Amino acid sequence: MSNINYKKIKPKKIYEEVAEAIHEMIRQGQLKPGDRLDSVQQLSENFQVGRSAIREALSALRAIGLVEMRQGEGTYVKEFEAAQINFPLSTAILMNKKDVAHLLGVRKILEAGAAAAAAVQRTNEDLAALSHALDEMKQAHGNEELGEKADLEFHLALAAASQNPLLASLMSHVSGLMVETMKETRRLWLFSRQTTTELLYNEHLAIFEAVKNQEEEAARSTILAHLNNVETILSKYWQETGTMERDDVI
Repeated sequence: MSNINYKKIKPKKIYEEVAEAIHEMIRQGQLKPGDRLDSVQQLSENFQVGRSAIREALSALRAIGLVEMRQGEGTYVKEFEAAQINFPLSTAILMNKKDVAHLLGVRKILEAGAAAAAAVQRTNEDLAALSHALDEMKQAHGNEELGEKADLEFHLALAAASQNPLLASLMSHVSGLMVETMKETRRLWLFSRQTTTELLYNEHLAIFEAVKNQEEEAARSTILAHLNNVETILSKYWQETGTMERDDVI
């Protein structure tokens, strides 16, 4: 008899399926921040479920900050609010390009300091974690989901190598938020071109080498160069797709 503990699979309730369907519509951009959802009655007819299931689904979405209910007006998809950055990471999909630019600015400030500190404070275990993330990134060539996971793993390992738990905690939230926000852009552009994938890997490798060799200023400059390049790539993508002048949600 196996000693493996299997997780019990619970059937989803109807309202949970409705909530996930609406969440996916927001993620795909079918529903955008500020859009008004159909009435409970109309949603009930559209999903072919009872009105009580619709109400429960909307309450669940409101609880995680995706929608807001306005008295006498209806239910609306919420705008991203920087002041409420403690929202679940799922709400990152509501950020527009201006929000992403601000978030990149935050990452530059945090990660430049994290990389410099990591070059001084890193341990052999930290180097092993960074090296593992690099290996995962290299093996994930052509697989955007694994590539995104490895990319995030590298940046979190870098923050952990600073030996500053508060900085690591901040980076855990900000990097996760950034990955969610950039996911569709990376899928459409970054991982569609081999040279870009290789460039991203080489940039991370340069950061690793600087940290490994305990070159504080090199670690700082290489990660800033990497983040500046990401910003350039995003700007080029927005220009190529004709979305630069609009405040679209990613």
